[in-house]
Parts: sequence; C-alpha cells; structure tokens
Amino acid sequence: MGDENRADDWLAQATNDLDFAQNALSHQFYAQCCFICQQSAEKALKSLVLRRGAKAAFTHSLYKLCLALGINGELESAAKTLDRYYVSARYPDALPGGAPFQIFQPQEAAEALTLATKILDAAQRG
Repeated sequence: MGDENRADDWLAQATNDLDFAQNALSHQFYAQCCFICQQSAEKALKSLVLRRGAKAAFTHSLYKLCLALGINGELESAAKTLDRYYVSARYPDALPGGAPFQIFQPQEAAEALTLATKILDAAQRG
C-alpha cells in the first residue's frame, strides 16, 4: 500500500461496476442498477481526484466531488441525478412506501446507466 497512487484501480473498479450495472438492467434489477451506477460514477470521479494528486476523497457525494474537481455543466447535472440513488435505491425507509425493487422503473435505470457512462468516459479521458 504505502503512498502509491491507486487512481487506476479506482477507474478499473468503476468500469467493472458499470458492466455489472448493465447486467442488472438487462435482468430487470432496476434499483440495484441505479445504485451501482452511482457507485461507478463515484469511483470514476475519485480516480480523477487521486490522479490530480490528492491522497483520498472522503465523500460519497458525486456533486461534492464535481465541485472539488471544478466540473460543471452536463457532468455536474449527471452527478446530481445519480446522487439521488445512493440511499433511495437501497433502503425501503428512504421511500414513502414499498421496497426499492418495487418502485424503481426501467427508464430510471437506463438513464442512470447513460449518466454513469458519461462520467466514466470523462474520467477515462482524464
């Protein structure tokens, strides 16, 4: 471990998570797809934070990571949307009624996948 920069590992995991999210969408696990898309985007943004010289990034908020990185516009908007899935796609008490798997719809999962892909693509470009 030590002081080595793990940015590439974070980016590799973000890519693998996005592959898993695609699989979740294909198999109609919409809530799980939304959450994993948020996770993929978080790891992609954290890879950028590390690549730019920080030792770590201690937040799960994509929006806050975008602010720290000076990212705005379309990617900031994508981050704000994906942030909504961090809790709501996992915990039944985050919704007014029903378990997340009963509430999330295919179009939400497809949009989450599109947004996470945009963030991952940006992270890959550096």
